[in-house]
Amino acid sequence: MNKNLTYVLVAVIVLLMAGAGYLFFSLNQQKQANQEMQELAELDKKEMENEYEQFARQYSEMKTQINNDSIVAQLTQEQMKTQQLLQELKRVKSSDAREIARLKKELATMRAVLRSYVMQIDSLNRINENLTAENTRMKGQYAEATRQIEGLSSEKASLSEKVAIAAQLDATAINMTPFKKGGKKLKRMKDCKSIRVDFTVAKNVTASNGMRTFYVRITKPNGQAIDDGASFNYENRTLKSTMSKQVEYTGEALSMSLYYNGNQVYEPGTYIVSIFADGHMIGSRSFTFEK
Repeated sequence: MNKNLTYVLVAVIVLLMAGAGYLFFSLNQQKQANQEMQELAELDKKEMENEYEQFARQYSEMKTQINNDSIVAQLTQEQMKTQQLLQELKRVKSSDAREIARLKKELATMRAVLRSYVMQIDSLNRINENLTAENTRMKGQYAEATRQIEGLSSEKASLSEKVAIAAQLDATAINMTPFKKGGKKLKRMKDCKSIRVDFTVAKNVTASNGMRTFYVRITKPNGQAIDDGASFNYENRTLKSTMSKQVEYTGEALSMSLYYNGNQVYEPGTYIVSIFADGHMIGSRSFTFEK
């Protein structure tokens, strides 16, 4: 009887040790995944800070290049708003997904506003070039006009930098839809077999036309990314996408859908869908699903 009891105790001890080892291994993996997720969040926040700072500098430069008091006042107001949002971003923690998403949305709006001013000033510069040419032929008559438009001249390199900022794409209307076997939509993740991600690339007349590859990266609630897709570069790092698609972008609004049918275990919680193109994160949104 005592001998049997000893065997039972030994077996229990072995099982407890195995369970403890498995728990330690799982916790270590979870910690590593969370650390990687936090690093990406910090990189994303830093890139946003850099863009806000760059926008503020661009407004300062543009104010020195024009003599239109009305436009200067508008630029000053937008610059102050940019600096205010930058301070808010610096105060917020990278783990605050809701606040980061709000400031990212504000960043997209600020980019669109800056883009409109870049185009407006570019248009004024073109007018200036035409008037300068006319002034060469009729120096006496257009001397006063030349002095009024001197502030509209700008360096091509500076304008190119502004256009590059304005040309960055924005992904909007991001949506993630899980499906069970047979293609029926789900609200719970327990029976999920495939995922569809829909989004729209906003119209951008300053962006160059041509073939572009859009990468979708889905991060699960445990912090691990579904990385079965192609590799891409982001912030001096090489990441793996969940899926990707190459399409021709013409500057007009472009809607697309990508499907993932890989073998995954889906758990309830918050999933993050991030869209990348041209080395930038052009959109991100989180989705929370029940069991």
